[in-house]
Amino acid sequence: MEITVTFRHLESTDALRDYAREKVSRIKKYVGTPAEAAVILSLEKRRHQTEITLNTDGITINAKEVTEDMYSSIDLAVDKLERQVKKHKEKIKDHKPGASRERTARYNILSSQPEEQALRVRIIKTESVFLKPMSIDEAIMQIDAINSE
Repeated sequence: MEITVTFRHLESTDALRDYAREKVSRIKKYVGTPAEAAVILSLEKRRHQTEITLNTDGITINAKEVTEDMYSSIDLAVDKLERQVKKHKEKIKDHKPGASRERTARYNILSSQPEEQALRVRIIKTESVFLKPMSIDEAIMQIDAINSE
């Protein structure tokens, strides 16, 4: 995980930089893929502001906090970012991507018998077919292919 710390209207200190990197690196356990985190520490009058932007897997998660102490604003922003990452991870985990797209149908081919013996149905063959979503043109081509056989 690549972490960059930027200072705005504030003197750059190693203690703040190391503290911010240490706190943001906690999020690494929730993000398995390579990620980039940008931490911006700024000071406006007596307001210490921390803004963290996390980029991973094509998503961007932001957290921003303003307090009167830089260390507490870093802590609060990291906690907020951690909650957002957990929420996103749970949302991905609960989502079942293949459930709606892949379906299988099963049908029976029955024997044709005279009306007297209609009560006795005999199954000749059972087939399982993979169903996939398709466009109307593709469906027409499939039907034509089946009819030409």
